[in-house]
Order: sequence, then C-alpha cells, then structure tokens
Amino acid sequence: MASDDPNDGAPTGKGPGPAHHGDDTELSTLLPPRRRWWTALGPDERRWLTIAFVWCLILFTGMYVWMGIGDQQTPIESYRIEPDDFAAEVEAFVDEHQIGEREGAAVVAPPPGSDVFLQANQFAFRPVLQLERDETYRLLVSSTDVQHGLSLQPVNLNFQVLPGYLYVIEITPDRTGEFPIICNEYCGLGHHVMTGLIVVDGEEA
Repeated sequence: MASDDPNDGAPTGKGPGPAHHGDDTELSTLLPPRRRWWTALGPDERRWLTIAFVWCLILFTGMYVWMGIGDQQTPIESYRIEPDDFAAEVEAFVDEHQIGEREGAAVVAPPPGSDVFLQANQFAFRPVLQLERDETYRLLVSSTDVQHGLSLQPVNLNFQVLPGYLYVIEITPDRTGEFPIICNEYCGLGHHVMTGLIVVDGEEA
C-alpha cells in the first residue's frame, strides 16, 4: 500500500543513499569540493622532498663552481665578419702557406704563433692544418654558407659555427698525430661526409 508520508523514501543519512555534503569519504561532481582539499605530507614524503631540494641546491651550486675549477669553458672570442671577406682571407692564407694537397684538399703549414684560418662550408672544413707540437696558434673559424658544428676529437672541443661570425680560439697542440674535425650540426644532404683534419708534427716528450 502506498504511503502518504512525504518523507517516505527520502535519504536518512544511514545506509545506502546519495552522498551528503558533509561526507568526506565521497566525491561527486554534483557536490561542492571540500574546503580543505589537501592533506599534510607524511614522513616519507617530507624526507624525499628534502632530499630532492638539497640535491637541486648542490647541482645548481656545482654548475658555477665547475665553471671556475673544471677548465671546461672554451675561451672563444667572436666577431662579426662578412662571409665573402672571410673566404678571401682563407684564400690568401692558403696561397701563402700551402705545402701540398691531401685528397684534393690544400695542406697548409703556418708558422708557430700565427693566425690559422679554417673555413666551414658544405661539405668540408678547409684547409688541412699542419701544426707543430707545443706551439701556440690562433685558430680563426667561420662558415661561408650555413650553420655548422665543429667537433675536434679526442680533445672534446665543440662549438657552433655560424655564417657572419668569426670565432677565435687560442690552441696549443700537446700531442702529435692526426685529429679529425667533424661537423656535428646537420647542414644538408652531405652532412655525414663533412670532415676536416689537423695534423700535429713534432717529437714526443
């Protein structure tokens, strides 16, 4: 028989029924969020948060400390230069100091203490440089077409070479041998064959 009681069938807060606003154990998109939606961190969470914060401080500080004591910053000077002007200087350098050829590339042997030019263009570094061990040179590098990357191994010398900029670095070879130069910045379809060479002569100590 139907009941005439208007409260009949309404939720009483006991047993099954819709969630109440004051029920912290239930979540519903139909109810407003609890005022305090967060809970305090547990001991393990506080411990790991502290460890992560301290480690971040160590890494952040270490970056600046290593710049001073790690000897990892390449002392490169850079200047603006027109690509055509640099190409002309390279040609004059090759004409003055060329001593031969190697696989079609000019080999130059500049005197110790002089400026040494190295041109990057698709898809080679030219000329081949023949240097003396334990002698100091100023290496001048630039690109005459697109962006390249210069990687000299195994001394781990790496930097970008952009057209319109002249990069100057002082180098003193301390071991003899042949040291390949690799382009490590994609510069076109022939990027994979773009190389150069530095040959260091002299007696080993």
